[in-house]
Amino acid sequence: MKAPGFWSRPPGPLSHLLSPLGALYARGTARRVARAGARVGVPVICVGNLTAGGAGKTPTVIALAERLAARGVAAHVVSRGHGGRLEGPVQVDAARHDAAEVGDEPLLLAAFAPTWVAKDRAAGARAAVAAGAQAVLLDDGFQNPALVKDLSIVVVDAGAGFGNGRVIPAGPLREPVAAGLARADLTLTIGDGAVALPDEPPRLRGHLAPLRTGMDWAGLPVFAFAGIGRPEKFFDTLRTLGVELRGTEALSDHQPLTLALLRRLGERAAKLSAQPVTTEKDAVRLPPALRGRVLTLPVRLKIEDDAPLETALARIGL
Repeated sequence: MKAPGFWSRPPGPLSHLLSPLGALYARGTARRVARAGARVGVPVICVGNLTAGGAGKTPTVIALAERLAARGVAAHVVSRGHGGRLEGPVQVDAARHDAAEVGDEPLLLAAFAPTWVAKDRAAGARAAVAAGAQAVLLDDGFQNPALVKDLSIVVVDAGAGFGNGRVIPAGPLREPVAAGLARADLTLTIGDGAVALPDEPPRLRGHLAPLRTGMDWAGLPVFAFAGIGRPEKFFDTLRTLGVELRGTEALSDHQPLTLALLRRLGERAAKLSAQPVTTEKDAVRLPPALRGRVLTLPVRLKIEDDAPLETALARIGL
C-alpha cells in the first residue's frame, strides 16, 4: 500500500479525526517495547526507524555489514522477511529462494552477509549465532522486543522527516518521536533536508550515492520504475547522473512484480523508446528471464562523519 497523502502534510481534519486511534496505537507500541528481550551471546545492532515505509534501513544494514566484515567480524543479518511467506528461521539462499518466499530485502542483503529470515527474531538470532555469527544486524525490529539491542540506530529520511508528526493511522509514525528517540543510541539522517532532531542521541548524517560500475548513464533514454518507500528519490538520483528520463512509475513498497505489471511496464518503455531501469531491491523481484533486460542502479550509503558510530561500535566490543 502507498502511504496516504495526508501523512506528509500538516495535520488536518482527517488526521485530527484519527488521532484517538493513533493514541491507542502508540500505547500498544509502548506496552510491547517494555517487554524483556532475550540475549544471544553476541552484540545485536538494530537498524530501525520511527515511520512506516522506507527511510534507508537496507543501505544502512549493508554499510554496517561491509564495515564489520572489513575488520574481520562475522556479522549475520536477521530480518522478518516482509512480503515473504516463510516463517523461518531459514538462511536466505538466492539460488533457491525468491522474494515470494523470503522477501525482497533479505534477498538483497544476502549478497553482502549471511541473512536469516525469521518471524521470531530471537529464534533467528539464535540460529545465526549457532551458524557462527559474531554479531547480529537486526534489519528493522526497533519496535520489536524479542531481542535486547546493544546498539540501536534510528534511520530518518531527511527529506520526509516524520511527516505530520502523528501516529498510525493519523500519520506515518510507529510511535511518538520522543518515545522512540529515548531508546535510540544514534540517529542517522539520510539525504538533504532540515529535519529537526534533539542533540541526544548523537546524530550521524549520510547520503546515498550511486555505485561506480563503469556504466555511462549520461544521455541514456530511461524509463524508471521503483517500489521503494520514496520512489522519487530513485528518480532524482537518475537525474543527477544525466539520464534522459522519459518516464517514471512509482510502485508501492514491496509491490509484487506480476507478469501483467511487467508486461505493462515493458510496453511503456517500448513506446518511449527507453531503457527500463529499476532499483537493486526491485531487481531481486524480477523473474530471472527478465533481469537481463532491465538495468539496475545500485546505491551505497556514505556516512559523512562516522566518529559517533565508531565510538558506539567500540562500546559494544566491535
